[in-house]
Amino acid sequence: MSNKNNSHTFHIPVMGLSFTLDSPIKVAKYGISSVVSIVDDVIIEKMNEYYSSKFELPFKAISNKADDYRAKRITSYLNTVDTIVKQKFENLKKSFEDKSSEFEKYMEMLPDFSELKQNFTHTFQNNKIKEEVHQWIESNLKPGSIDVNIMTKLDKANFKGKEKLSSEYNDAHAALRGFANSNLESSIILSAGMNPRLYSYFEKFEDFFPNEDGYLRKKIILKVSDYRSAIIQGKFLAKKGLWVSEYRIESGLNCGGHAFASDGYLIGPILEEFKNNKETLKKDVFDILKNALEKSEKSIPKDLDLNITVQGGVGNWKEHSFLMDNYKVDSIGWGTPFLLVPEATTVEPDTLQTLIKAKEKDLFLSNVSPLGVPFNSLKGSSNDNIRNAKIKAGKPGSPCPKKFLALSLDEKGMPICTASKKMQTQRIEELKEENLDEESFNKKYKLITDKTCLCEGLSNSSLIAYGIERKGEDQGVAICPGPNMAYYTKEVSLKEMVGHIYGKNNVIEVDNRPHMFIKELSMYIDYFSNKVDEFKDTLTFKNEKYLKTFKSNLNDGIAYYEEMFSSTKNYFEVTNSTLNTELEKLKNDLLNIQIPIFEKA
Repeated sequence: MSNKNNSHTFHIPVMGLSFTLDSPIKVAKYGISSVVSIVDDVIIEKMNEYYSSKFELPFKAISNKADDYRAKRITSYLNTVDTIVKQKFENLKKSFEDKSSEFEKYMEMLPDFSELKQNFTHTFQNNKIKEEVHQWIESNLKPGSIDVNIMTKLDKANFKGKEKLSSEYNDAHAALRGFANSNLESSIILSAGMNPRLYSYFEKFEDFFPNEDGYLRKKIILKVSDYRSAIIQGKFLAKKGLWVSEYRIESGLNCGGHAFASDGYLIGPILEEFKNNKETLKKDVFDILKNALEKSEKSIPKDLDLNITVQGGVGNWKEHSFLMDNYKVDSIGWGTPFLLVPEATTVEPDTLQTLIKAKEKDLFLSNVSPLGVPFNSLKGSSNDNIRNAKIKAGKPGSPCPKKFLALSLDEKGMPICTASKKMQTQRIEELKEENLDEESFNKKYKLITDKTCLCEGLSNSSLIAYGIERKGEDQGVAICPGPNMAYYTKEVSLKEMVGHIYGKNNVIEVDNRPHMFIKELSMYIDYFSNKVDEFKDTLTFKNEKYLKTFKSNLNDGIAYYEEMFSSTKNYFEVTNSTLNTELEKLKNDLLNIQIPIFEKA
């Protein structure tokens, strides 16, 4: 297995608003990259104060009455994280001579195939001069990257009183500015689809443009669901002189957080397409980039790196190594399992125990997100319990103090969230006027009251874990693990989890975990079956066409896996013949789902 970056072959993706908010402070010193959400400036401000106090750094509160307070809070926190990571990393390098040191932990956690690890062993064995060993450490060891994430859809307009502010003060624009103005030399991951106005805003910041040597102080990563999406977005940005350094492919359903289901495209065939077309993608986009840089009289690099990474559902060393070897990806995202690693993420104790006990039936796609996108949910989360109690008491909805998901407009044109008390009360009153039968009323009532406050729910974990004051009505903790969580059943140390990723040990104690490709396919077939049921009574020609395309793509994916499992060596926990038997069953399940036929009136 190659490892051209001489570091880890995995990264920790963004999780929720707070679960990875301080992950770089925990893991970057070991060379592990992780992703911070920069959506919620309220919790960011609180965490900045908490960590500034803990590490005795100067802290100056930024009032929400200050001009551009959102961007300034984000910049300040990212600079604090950067300072702490650098301080911890310097201490780690100095600890080289101590037994059981942090340095030793850094080296032990690297995979055995790592060139860095092999080079160090060679240097140390052949060189007893302390200064030269220290020099090697100084030249070769690097901390993990402090990357950030914004969901491009979360770009609500903001107001000063009743006056609407210009688009640069929109939520995602301000978050981008907060990152751009920070000291970080890292990447911003853009997820949840294309936002042309936001993408154009990148042009305002010099850090995103390459120099002649191809160095980018700040890089752009796109989270994509397929090759077509990657090439469209990559070319759009290239026309502005902006390079996408990485395409981060995520399974549509076999992942945590919001589930942006593809039209039946499966992860294996998607990765195959990227592997086969990577050089074409790079050349086509680079040619456009050069023309744009030339027109704007900016530096034109001779070459730029392009990485392809993947995440969603990977669960053991054999799957990890297969993705690396077969598809030549540069890194693999391990998200959900790290929720059980307190050394890497921040999950408060009660939620941690609920995760540990979770079985397959406790992890499901729900309708709770105000975004209107299926959301991975955990049965028994405190956020769910609080929402259900409010509904039972006849008082559904949240006070909505933060409004990050307030993407609808009220009667006065002001942002409003579908999980807010105001909107749910209004919709329920309108529903009552429809004079529906009880079954129809209850169905629509549930769709309204299902929506829950994720702004508070996804940020509360850190506040509870660190005893930071919370104001207002308690929304509990919402958490959004992927289906993979069902197969992890205990709290795990960082060293154990990293060892699991590299095949040194195994932290999975159940024997019923399906292969990641099989699991994703079964989820897509369930999703497709539900879509068929959903469209039955309100079928249109467009819906029928969508269902046919979806089924055709699934069948193409199954054919791809049949060929793969017949022609590759046994790479996995179970034999290829077992995988083909499971595929055959799922193929029959899909065959038995009949698409209704649209008949013109």
